[in-house]
Amino acid sequence: MAIAHSDKKLMSAMWLRGWGAAAGAIAMVTLPFSVVTTPATQPASAPQAAPAKDVDLQVGIVQRFGTQPTDTVTLQAQPGDRLTLKFPQADGKQQTLTTNTATLKVLSQPLPKSQVSERVVLSTHRSFESAEDSANRWRSQGIPVEIAQPKRWQVWAKRDVYTTPLLRRLLLQSLQGKGIQTAFVDSRLLEQQPKAALLINGKSYPKDNVQISAGRGVVQVQTELKDDRNKRLYAGSLRLQPNTYGTYTLVNQVPLEAYLRGVVPHEIGTTAAASVLQVQAILARTYALRNLRRFAVDNYQLCADTQCQVYFGLGGAHSATDAAIAATRGKVLTYQNELVDAVYSASTGGVTASFNDVWEGPDRPYLVTRVDAVANPWDLSRQPLTNEQTARQFLKQTKGFNEADQKWFRWQYTSSLTELNKDLHEYLKTLNSPLANFKSITQLKVVQRSPAGRVQKLQVTTDLGAIDLEKDNILVAFYAPASLFFYLDPVLDAKKKLTGYAFSGGGLGHGVGLSQTGSYHLGKLGWSSDRILSFYYPGTELQPINNSIVFWRDPFVR
Repeated sequence: MAIAHSDKKLMSAMWLRGWGAAAGAIAMVTLPFSVVTTPATQPASAPQAAPAKDVDLQVGIVQRFGTQPTDTVTLQAQPGDRLTLKFPQADGKQQTLTTNTATLKVLSQPLPKSQVSERVVLSTHRSFESAEDSANRWRSQGIPVEIAQPKRWQVWAKRDVYTTPLLRRLLLQSLQGKGIQTAFVDSRLLEQQPKAALLINGKSYPKDNVQISAGRGVVQVQTELKDDRNKRLYAGSLRLQPNTYGTYTLVNQVPLEAYLRGVVPHEIGTTAAASVLQVQAILARTYALRNLRRFAVDNYQLCADTQCQVYFGLGGAHSATDAAIAATRGKVLTYQNELVDAVYSASTGGVTASFNDVWEGPDRPYLVTRVDAVANPWDLSRQPLTNEQTARQFLKQTKGFNEADQKWFRWQYTSSLTELNKDLHEYLKTLNSPLANFKSITQLKVVQRSPAGRVQKLQVTTDLGAIDLEKDNILVAFYAPASLFFYLDPVLDAKKKLTGYAFSGGGLGHGVGLSQTGSYHLGKLGWSSDRILSFYYPGTELQPINNSIVFWRDPFVR
């Protein structure tokens, strides 16, 4: 499961999961069962398990539709099939239309008068995991909050509590009086708003909510005209609905097992050993069910990119991954009868990280630091990677690891001072930081590492002062590193003047839980799926979905 800072380098190897799926509110979320079956249309030939109870997911496949005035989505039925579109009318009745194809567009509609849109942003984060931990800390102080993702993840003061400008500013003043400087009021003047329109046979229907289905249970969605790469088939049904940001989301309601057919091949590829593909299917299933709360603020559950899991619908389904999904149907990974935080990434760089090496929040006892190798080429108990020189020494080792022959096992990227300054400017502006107007970075320094070698604190000194970047925020601030497992060397010109930094490191993504490239090696050695899971998630148990399993526990509900 992935969190996408690795997107930038992952594009050249899209099947490698760069950031591993990540880790609301009822005390224990249990099974939201509905009886559904896999759609009859099966683009890839593969053995299908007998129909069983499945879980319907709500996946935002086109998020923030309408951000650009040229945004267009074309919906198409399969040959010999028809689309059914349903939407409410002004009189409260529902209108139903059938067609072969329909287009969704966004029209810019002037407002009768200007409106102010405001929210109190309490904190900004790279990942949902850290945002959720921040939200819990705000809640512990008695401040009602909600988690949103206008672009990056943010924690907002709950809008239906802080409903007036006065309440919002009183909250901000109270926080500033306590020395809390991360919060700010995000205020925007709106002159117009996007309005979704449904075009069918030349006629336009301005509609905010549209239900879309097809007789055979498969709809083709094209997000850019004249580009076949953006044509994708989705099982289940679709729904266009407003979101929190003044735009729209196209949501795919899809059975879990059909959803996995559009995830597994894009996360792990199709050429690994059957046991490896089965591991990916189990983890993707577990991750999806544990993370149903991610987009509660927008009234759906999961996204379709590396902030959740890559999901491209049925078009990329493959017989090998379909077989793995069928062989593991309904199986999930648990710890003490709760779904695990089934995070995974493309490459660990030779040593797995613990949860708290990357994110904030309670540690997960099954997400541990261990050398990612069958034999043990490095003794962490005698040479922990908290030491800078030891970490450098480890990163110069290239043999004996599960990933040793993989592209992302070791890497080096150099970033000029100009590039670093630009990256940091953009990052600090999103935080509304008083240092955002600095002129230049004067030094980067690693000041703290975890036992897995991950940089925990990077001190950035500028002409206006210093800022400490912690954990995955480092990867938000700077483009160069492909993971938190790196060391720095200054780049100097002939006059010994600083011109940039070289980032030398290992791994792609967060490095927590399964290494996808490492599992490829274990599969070649003949390891079973159970054995691979036990290696990367020690102490966990594989079991079929049942009503006794807790999906996720809210720490604030007893």
